[in-house]
Amino acid sequence: MKIAYIITRADAIGGAQVHVKDLAYFLKKQGHEVIVLVGGTGSFTEKLKELDIPYIALRHLVRPINPFKDLLALKEIIDVLREIKPDIISLHSSKAGWLGRLAAKWLKIPVVFTAHGWAFTEGVPKRKQVVYRWAEKLVGSLDDKIITVSNYDRELAIRYKIAHPSKIVTIYNGMPDIDSTLFAKPEVEPVHLIMVARFEEQKDHILLLETLEELKDLPWTLELVGDGPLMEIVRERAEKLGISDKVQFSGACDDVPSRLAKAQIFILTSKWEGFPRSILEAMRAGLPVIASEVGGVKEAVIDGVTGYIIPRRDKEELKKRLKELLLDSHKRIKFGLAGRKRYEEFFTFERMAKQTMEVYQEVIGQKSSKML
Repeated sequence: MKIAYIITRADAIGGAQVHVKDLAYFLKKQGHEVIVLVGGTGSFTEKLKELDIPYIALRHLVRPINPFKDLLALKEIIDVLREIKPDIISLHSSKAGWLGRLAAKWLKIPVVFTAHGWAFTEGVPKRKQVVYRWAEKLVGSLDDKIITVSNYDRELAIRYKIAHPSKIVTIYNGMPDIDSTLFAKPEVEPVHLIMVARFEEQKDHILLLETLEELKDLPWTLELVGDGPLMEIVRERAEKLGISDKVQFSGACDDVPSRLAKAQIFILTSKWEGFPRSILEAMRAGLPVIASEVGGVKEAVIDGVTGYIIPRRDKEELKKRLKELLLDSHKRIKFGLAGRKRYEEFFTFERMAKQTMEVYQEVIGQKSSKML
């Protein structure tokens, strides 16, 4: 099978980029022919190069809406696809999804769009919700299949009639497993907290810092892994709160599993989410998780079993649960073991890859039948 992946950004590595990289690498090893089409070059294309995954950097595909550039990007995508002749196109991220579906329709190539969290989900600014919802409705009928990474996102798509329910299937994100030497030790004290997230509007680093400021007399340290445009604002906030000596800004890191192994609690405070891969990484490492109740988070974290779910922006509840886990090593161990077990049952990479390939094969089969 020849699969063309299309994704918008190469200048950052988020959940969608990791998903595409891991899946392309796995399928290439299985003997399939894969190629990634991506807007520009950057840290993502460097990763693809390291893994010997073929890619084409698209000159005109950019994240901001720009009618002139978007038309050029559409033509560029059509030209490239016409040349490489894939059996199926797998689309990731909003802009690539929109233009890729138009290109697939024009060329009559089977197409699957994976929604890594809808851009019109609750928590996104209202005006953006309306714009992205209508944009998705315009092209939703062009999909042969839509993969959502959580049931929350599937139900959201059905509620807003993005596509017929029969075209929308949930496949949970999956993560390749790690060596047991990278399992965390939640019982260790003093407790080292960790949050892995880009410094963007979507994440709520400030809420976490303001909560920890009220717990500064307890023994803890916090590591913030990731980069992004709001990093300096968050750093300044830590200084103003008087906790900068307890907070480490590590930037974007290639060794996240090693850093998780040194932590005792994983935290993800967000304003909106799809189905965060960072939470699965933490559960894979055997860490208890405290996360905001947004998107499909509660489909990964079971409240009171593998960690705690906190209502979005609820500082008092976050403080209560953080304090509880900071002071209770036995609960940290129990939650961490339960999280690891849940990862093994539902979120392995092999499970996700198998289900994804079944969708690809189904879509190609349907398209072939229609052409007979």
